[in-house]
Amino acid sequence: MSRPDWETAGFGLYIHWPFCQAKCPYCDFNSHVVSHIDQTRWANAYVSEIRRVASETPDRVLRSVFFGGGTPSLMAPEVVAAVLDTVRSAWPTANDIEITLEANPTSVEAGRFQGYRDAGVNRISMGVQALNDADLRGLGRLHTAAEAKAAYDIARSVFDRVSFDLIYARQHQSLTDWSAELGEALSMAIDHLSLYQLTIEVGTAFADRQARGGLAGLPEDDLAADMYEVTQELCDKAGLPAYEISNHAGDLAQSQHNLIYWRSGDWAGIGPGAHGRLTLDGTRYATETPLAPMAWIGAVERAGTGETLRQALSPEDHGVEYIMMGLRLRDGVELDRLRCISGTNLAPDRIDHLQGLGLVAVENGMLRTTAAGRPVLNAILRDLLI
Repeated sequence: MSRPDWETAGFGLYIHWPFCQAKCPYCDFNSHVVSHIDQTRWANAYVSEIRRVASETPDRVLRSVFFGGGTPSLMAPEVVAAVLDTVRSAWPTANDIEITLEANPTSVEAGRFQGYRDAGVNRISMGVQALNDADLRGLGRLHTAAEAKAAYDIARSVFDRVSFDLIYARQHQSLTDWSAELGEALSMAIDHLSLYQLTIEVGTAFADRQARGGLAGLPEDDLAADMYEVTQELCDKAGLPAYEISNHAGDLAQSQHNLIYWRSGDWAGIGPGAHGRLTLDGTRYATETPLAPMAWIGAVERAGTGETLRQALSPEDHGVEYIMMGLRLRDGVELDRLRCISGTNLAPDRIDHLQGLGLVAVENGMLRTTAAGRPVLNAILRDLLI
């Protein structure tokens, strides 16, 4: 009997912590600022949801846990310990399980790192975003560049694996500015970098500011494209190639949790606004939860579930997801697997057309974007998925 498709990429757990100290003006994630958090109540809700999902997915080997947000480094280490103790009792775990916690680099949160390590966290992902104070203020960040570097040093002393995020194509940023900043980041003995171009998302403070004409100095498309190219050049030279559109690492430092998403594995999504994908009795389901923190925790306490949607995905929908996520990876998508998932093939003439333009390649049964194709992935997807 063939194994279920999700096992190709594995099974992970995402825990969403929805609280932040302040809402960044560029952020469209589900994050909230509140005056008081009952951490014990939240720990109990997470534990309840883990047990519920585990009862439906017994005997699976859990390969990753990711605490995302929001700002999970606002969680008390005791909450993280309660969650991970429950995880270990709920599922068998891989010997090399990756357990990541997102953190903001303030001194108070950095002081909790040892507590997270003791609880079982073995990877930290830090939201640095910029390495100069003026741009940090412009991005609404609460830390300074010096605090970020100090927190990074502490994280490296506690954890074997540390990643951090930077945003480029910021207001009034030149190509020279970005090259120097990225060079500084690469000099910090980093093993994983997430490098995102600033995008103005609907519903954010930046979008409102831009609509009023108050967001000056954003780079033109040509300059942003040049920043992307220099990012690839510098990271390749430093031994941190892009294994995904915005993520750079050596082979041993890639985010195993995010690879589950991009390779179309299964994951349980727990917490306000968390999405999941679960294959049960041969059917793949999309799951959703309420966005509002108190609506989610109230549902868990009253009804015993924080899930508000469980929708079966058709083979065609699953195939589309696999293409959209898998082509973000440098390795691309496996055409035989796509055929097994969706029951259909991509149109050969469309692949041939994109190959002729130098935007995709087919090698050893894998369809992947080329270096020229990755910056225009959305256009490639439109062509393939018509």
